[in-house]
Amino acid sequence: MSNRGGKRENAGRPRGQGKFGEPTEVMRIPQSQTATIRNFLEVLQRKKAEGGSENGVPEMEVDEFFTPVINEQPTLLPLFSTKVAAGLPSPADDHVEKQLDVSEFLIDHAASTFFVTIRGESMIDVGLLPGDKVVVDRSRTANIGDIVLAVVDREFTIKILDYGANKMPRLLPANASGAYRPIYIRPDTQFEIFGVVTGSFRRFK
Repeated sequence: MSNRGGKRENAGRPRGQGKFGEPTEVMRIPQSQTATIRNFLEVLQRKKAEGGSENGVPEMEVDEFFTPVINEQPTLLPLFSTKVAAGLPSPADDHVEKQLDVSEFLIDHAASTFFVTIRGESMIDVGLLPGDKVVVDRSRTANIGDIVLAVVDREFTIKILDYGANKMPRLLPANASGAYRPIYIRPDTQFEIFGVVTGSFRRFK
């Protein structure tokens, strides 16, 4: 009888000895999202190794990329009209205008959409606070004034897209404190608009 084949004890790479220095697990993600996840992991790994930012670009201002899970059966919840006064109306009364599917409201193109967690306060004046989840759509074309997720010299950042006097792109913060400066894109800057922010959400409890 041959003893070949099958799983051998202690075979393979020891746990925690891979690229990230910790155990890994297999997960299924849409093919359209593989580049997004790979890019984020590469940036995160480099940040851990280098321990800082370069070229004056702020440290990575987003983390925790998520791909949306769309259920076959939508979750429909009551949507109350704006005429509701103080107090909690009954879901059976006339204030309920229709049923709202949260996924349908937030996501236009599921195959090209992902969520990112905000880190930092550079965009608080447009209502993006630390810990918020933003909805990013890679299929949209970014226009002036859009909030975008960009990669600048391999650093992720969320800013408002604008153009300077030299017709080169610049990324504007939304924080009146003056603590955050615009990021000017020079000809030698590694720059990519990774997606357009189309919405955000947060939990209070």
